[in-house]
Amino acid sequence: MALTKGFEDVVHSRPLFLTIYTVVVVGIVVSSLYIFSAFYSNNNPSSFLSSFSSSSSSSSPSGEEPHLTDQILNVSQSKTMHAVSSPAPEPQNVWTRPTFDVPPHNKKMPPMESFRLTKELVQQRVKDNIIIVTFGNYAFMDFILTWVKHLTELGLTNYLVGAMDTKLLEALYWKGLPVFDMGSHMSTIDVGWGSPTFHKMGREKVILINSMLPFGYELLMCDTDMVWLKNPLPYIAHYPEADVLTSSDQVVPTVVDDSLEVWQEVGAAYNIGIFHWRPTESAKKLAKEWKELLLADEKIWDQTGFNDIVHRQLGPSVDDESGLVYAYDGNLKLGILPASIFCSGHTYFVQAMHQQLRLEPYAVHTTFQYAGTAGKRHRLREAMLFYDPPEYYNPPGGFLSFKPSIPKSLLLIGNHTIGSHFTLINYQMKQIRTALAIASLLNRTLAMHQQLRLEPYAVHTTFQYAGTAGKRHRLREAMLFYDPPEYYNPPGGFLSFKPSIPKSLLLIGNHTIGSHFTLINYQMKQIRTALAIASLLNRTLVMPPLWCRIDRLWFPHPGVLEGSITRQPFLCPLDHVFEVDVMLRELPEEEFGPKIDIREYSILENSALPAEVKKSWLNVQLCKKGTKDCNASNNTTVGGALKFPKHSNEETFIEIFSSFKHVKVIQLSSVQDAFTGFTDKASPLCPFPFKEREQSFRKRVKHYVGIWCCVLDHTPGHIYYDMYWDEKPGWKPIPPQTSADDHPPW
Repeated sequence: MALTKGFEDVVHSRPLFLTIYTVVVVGIVVSSLYIFSAFYSNNNPSSFLSSFSSSSSSSSPSGEEPHLTDQILNVSQSKTMHAVSSPAPEPQNVWTRPTFDVPPHNKKMPPMESFRLTKELVQQRVKDNIIIVTFGNYAFMDFILTWVKHLTELGLTNYLVGAMDTKLLEALYWKGLPVFDMGSHMSTIDVGWGSPTFHKMGREKVILINSMLPFGYELLMCDTDMVWLKNPLPYIAHYPEADVLTSSDQVVPTVVDDSLEVWQEVGAAYNIGIFHWRPTESAKKLAKEWKELLLADEKIWDQTGFNDIVHRQLGPSVDDESGLVYAYDGNLKLGILPASIFCSGHTYFVQAMHQQLRLEPYAVHTTFQYAGTAGKRHRLREAMLFYDPPEYYNPPGGFLSFKPSIPKSLLLIGNHTIGSHFTLINYQMKQIRTALAIASLLNRTLAMHQQLRLEPYAVHTTFQYAGTAGKRHRLREAMLFYDPPEYYNPPGGFLSFKPSIPKSLLLIGNHTIGSHFTLINYQMKQIRTALAIASLLNRTLVMPPLWCRIDRLWFPHPGVLEGSITRQPFLCPLDHVFEVDVMLRELPEEEFGPKIDIREYSILENSALPAEVKKSWLNVQLCKKGTKDCNASNNTTVGGALKFPKHSNEETFIEIFSSFKHVKVIQLSSVQDAFTGFTDKASPLCPFPFKEREQSFRKRVKHYVGIWCCVLDHTPGHIYYDMYWDEKPGWKPIPPQTSADDHPPW
């Protein structure tokens, strides 16, 4: 108010005072700007100068009164000269910025030449010398976005998308995806499987592989109609000798774990929708001949051509363990990815093979389906694996849903025949027909429903065989029990191993008492070895999942309860075979040796596992003495794994693994033939006699196993498990024949 009043007084005063007053005011303003700019430049000079210079240039004509701006710039620079300057970040582009980081819309799209496939372009996305690639045209844009989102959520960034038409390239660029131009000039519409354009797309894949392999990077090539569910790169790293790893259309498992398929038993075609190439001379030679074959005959399907060439020679195996096979020209090392975890449309959506085998799938490829691209999209949506825009989930008019009603007799009773199948389908179809009519009448979107996909409300730990300890352990296996933090981080750390079970023991033949005990004994022998190693290294053993062929009850039964929907074989609770309460009990160490702590098979997947445990992990690959890099050493490989010779004694175990006491989890690739057993020789590392330890260990673990119950038409009907069954020639699973025989085998 005073300043305003003073200014009004001056206006009515003489001109000399007006001039003086004006000079004073201007001086104050200039001084304020000078002080403000100097102060602010010490805190954030770039942002301030940027905003200031832009406002100055917009308010002043070009070349007019530049001195004030220059003065401020000079002052700011002088004030910041003594600050430690950081190098200016390199400008980001669509290949270096984070995925879905949308380019500025006020800038033009780079010229098309910059999207050409070059080694320099690929190099911007490569990580650990691997690049993951898919390609397609505009019709598959939603599949490509789904493919990218899954990889992004897995924490992977080393991928590129090849655009077969300009429309897709531009769309992906403006969505912030790392895209390159394939120069295909392909149609933007869905061309349909088997059409001439479809075959042309297949040839583009072969050309792309031939273009990228000379760059020197490993190439994981994928079709757009597949999605990644788990990071596949660690799995691929387990097979460093492989030139090519390919998926297949195999629908019958040849393995029941995460090993490569047994190549001799794979009868289906190799599927080129998911396959990995290393830039070896053998792989380049195969890619070149494959390309030449397809370009010479436009009628050959790319997958057929690949299979024909690769099968030109198939065998022998590269070694006894990896599962790789010499193929093509006798030099190419080929591996067939297991269809249970690198899933086809049949093994994932129909068989749910990964669920039956309790495996975690890496990928699903929407093959084996019957409604074109729309069918592929719908299958992924049913599995909640497809990414749609928000409006898909909120349709105009809303949803209509219904609970189908199906009698048990139609679903579970009688043989599975064509007739019973159509009776079941027709019963459901009639309900769906009615629901469609109602949805049409109400102008609502019909949400289809699945039967027997129920959400449980509760579980009661009945039907178990180890008292309170057994109940607790079952809940832990299911990750439903809450333990204190120290339970998940035991002193000494964990020892885990991957059990090995031949397919013949699990899936071949009838489910009988004999086949059940053969399966259990095979697993028991591995668990016995693992318990010995855990005891030797003073680590807590993570028990493996246990497979059973028949159920355990407390009364006679034919294998499973009649009328139940128990699927054989099944993953059975540990207390079906082992006396969990005894395993957890404090037994006198002078008689039974050192206690061996155990944990449930699922603990390493439990969300309560501390981050420090999850990050401290050592993979140990058993190897055959005399093979490459197989020696008793604590040196890990490039992938972070330790190669450890089979048939190692206790001194070797202690000597090598004493270097890894700080590691929280040691996981053995197998325990078969890993340990030669305790001896009577003492050592500086372990001063007590091992023979004494062997005797006490045997006494301890003999008490760990229980009984199976019960056979029909015999009393008593139970059969004792025997931890050392393999030391008794002619051992058979039979119940005690007399009361004198009715005792545990110890």
